[in-house]
Amino acid sequence: MSACFDLQEFIEGEALSMQSYKESADSFICTLIPESSSPHIQYTPGGMIYKPGGSNMQHVTSISFLLLTYAKYLTKSSHTVNCGDISVGPDTLRLQAKKQIDYLLGDNPMKMSYMVGYGDRYPQRIHHRGSSLPSIKDHPERMACKDGTPYYDSSSPNPNPLVGAIVGGPGEDDAYGDDRADYRKSEPTTYINAPLVGVLAYFVGNPNPGHIRH
Repeated sequence: MSACFDLQEFIEGEALSMQSYKESADSFICTLIPESSSPHIQYTPGGMIYKPGGSNMQHVTSISFLLLTYAKYLTKSSHTVNCGDISVGPDTLRLQAKKQIDYLLGDNPMKMSYMVGYGDRYPQRIHHRGSSLPSIKDHPERMACKDGTPYYDSSSPNPNPLVGAIVGGPGEDDAYGDDRADYRKSEPTTYINAPLVGVLAYFVGNPNPGHIRH
């Protein structure tokens, strides 16, 4: 955490001993820009940031938060990032973050929002015990641990939609099967949702990332 604050001070011109950290940070930022000549992280055909391992939306939301934060530092310091043949400014980073969030919320090949309850089409069979079991109103009797197995194995939509939860999302081919058992894609987690809170708050205040209020 201390290094993050020191890097912020360097970018904003207040600390001159962090050049190597800024070079590493700039290098990573360049890997997120498809137009740069740097080696890139992987994107799906539909444009989503993708890293193997499951729960991929954690990378989408975390990196989007990082892009907006770095854009803020660049704006305050009037700096840009040199990515080989191109110079990348804060507006480019903001637009890149917005593309990722637009994908998450439905602008993708599946035309599916990966936030439960948002949009016309979203995951119905998320990997979440409380969401996949009936409510106490509909099932007041005590339910033992393994009594939930029939609900887990059911192909029916979850009876308790967990509104606002973001699932792991599609794979490298942009496909999402809405399968409760495929936890790598269908499980919602706090570490997916948490970074998105800041990102959405930013875009509520700045709906047009190409014309930012400073």
